[in-house]
Amino acid sequence: MIDRTALLQQLARICRSGRAEGLLPAQPTGFDALDVLLPGGGWPVGALTELMSTVCGIGELQLLLPALRTLVQSGRHLAWIAPPYPPYAPALALHGIALERLWILHPRDAQETLWAAEQALRCPSFGAVLAWPAQASDKNLRRLQLAAEAGGNLGVLYRPVSAAQSASPAALRLLLQPADDGLMVQFHKVRGALGKAQRVHCALP
Repeated sequence: MIDRTALLQQLARICRSGRAEGLLPAQPTGFDALDVLLPGGGWPVGALTELMSTVCGIGELQLLLPALRTLVQSGRHLAWIAPPYPPYAPALALHGIALERLWILHPRDAQETLWAAEQALRCPSFGAVLAWPAQASDKNLRRLQLAAEAGGNLGVLYRPVSAAQSASPAALRLLLQPADDGLMVQFHKVRGALGKAQRVHCALP
């Protein structure tokens, strides 16, 4: 026998989640173990995602490559703003990233990095905007979130793990740790999720 009260309460939670939190369209990540745990089944589109780790170079870029390849193949551009290391073009090409659609910007300072990220996020021609800001205030993050909503693209900020101690308007916040043959992904914030997954292992190519 169906518990009518419990059913109505569950429907109310789902409706509140979809209305107040805003269930966003999603871009599949290319990792089934991750997609199944994300609302919409992938990276939130028209919103910010924060990837936080203790060090660079643990595969944090590879986590995005399947999605970036799909976006490029659909005819959209990619923007990388203030990356800590020069991207290795042959490896990107091998993963299906058309280099003529990749824009790499090296702003002079932190403020210029945030400005460039905001402008790129507002442009619908960019399918994804990746930025490595040296610092970002709550006001900066809110401006970037609004810009991502306006441009309808995937906005990704690479931030230090210490950023997890502060609040953020980002729709998705993940903590990354190196693991055997891949990354261990820990969910810190998931907008629109009724329950929060703890960790998932993503094997990198």
